[in-house]
Amino acid sequence: MNAPDNHLFPPLDRVRHIAVRLSASGAVLCALAWLVNPARFFQSYLVGFMFWVGVSVACLAVIMVHHLVGGLWGFAIRRPAEAGALTVPLMAILFLPIVLGMRYLYPWTDPSVLAAHPVVRAKIQYLNADFFLIRALIYFVIWTGLALLLNWGARVQDRVEDPYPTHRLQTLSGPGMVLYFLTVTFAMVDWGMSLEPDWFSSIYGVMLLVGHVLATLAIFIIVATWFSETKPLAEVATPQAFNDLGNLLLGFVMLWAYMSFSQYLITWSGNLAEEIPWYLRRSVGGWRAIAAILIVFHFFVPFFLLLSQDRKRKARALTKVCIAILFMRFVDNTWLFLPAFRARSMWEFWSVVPAFLGIGGAWVVVFLDRLVSRPLLPRNNPQLTAALEHHGHGD
Repeated sequence: MNAPDNHLFPPLDRVRHIAVRLSASGAVLCALAWLVNPARFFQSYLVGFMFWVGVSVACLAVIMVHHLVGGLWGFAIRRPAEAGALTVPLMAILFLPIVLGMRYLYPWTDPSVLAAHPVVRAKIQYLNADFFLIRALIYFVIWTGLALLLNWGARVQDRVEDPYPTHRLQTLSGPGMVLYFLTVTFAMVDWGMSLEPDWFSSIYGVMLLVGHVLATLAIFIIVATWFSETKPLAEVATPQAFNDLGNLLLGFVMLWAYMSFSQYLITWSGNLAEEIPWYLRRSVGGWRAIAAILIVFHFFVPFFLLLSQDRKRKARALTKVCIAILFMRFVDNTWLFLPAFRARSMWEFWSVVPAFLGIGGAWVVVFLDRLVSRPLLPRNNPQLTAALEHHGHGD
């Protein structure tokens, strides 16, 4: 194990080729959409971007939480999470179209809106283009810095037997989680909630953060399943590890439902004119049906499926649940953002697919390139040694 186990990666070459084709196809369709209707292009692009940037930054949370708490489950997805974190610079580049399309996305960039809406005008010290861009730069610098530090520490630990790199990563992960929480919640307020600047929710940023982690866990459980029967990952991708990952997935499904319901309950009980339009726009036309689908298939169905320990211990069965959750994350992401642009028809719902696939294809290509450059299992890690000893003792 002195070099990456390249014999494991040829199957991923096919995935990479598919991702390249999807990205290219999505880019062509997006270009055509931009020529036909620039406003709709930028709006759809934002929806796709918000999904994938959420996955990128949630990788940081997965890595840091595992550094802090340990456990065999984390080593089954540690390398994919580290590779996913290194897609943050890509997302910084892909943020540029949002910068170029701000006037199509954010009403507070329009002087006439500021003049007509005192509530929006009162937020102008925060909601202005210059400060918006400065904050975005700060977010990406912090996320990129954390991704590089976490990957650098892991590389050092791979080369040396001394446990000091892991101990330093554990020390970094505490304040790193605080930075992650603050930057992600503020970014979601900036890029998502300010689409409707006359509305406010204190739960909004955390609700989206939970959704990001849920999607990221689902993706990496699928990746771990691909390698669960091959060495060296087979050492840690055990039924117990998948059971623990399934429990995490169940916990975040419940947390997402709690956050979403709490926001709705607070808005409903307050019944304030400045708050209820957000839900009214998401409960007209086809959006009402989508809201019902989210309740059933984003919470109740995965909740009951993930109660089964037998299903969680079987990687392939758990993967099917993860695929369904990922699709519902796409649906929820679209339901959250697209109605902000007064979109009502189901055609407008599906208009986000090209941008979603285009950005997602590029994300997968960069992710796979980073993944294959490293051994699938961390080396010389004291937490891994302890976890394997505990696992063996438990058997």
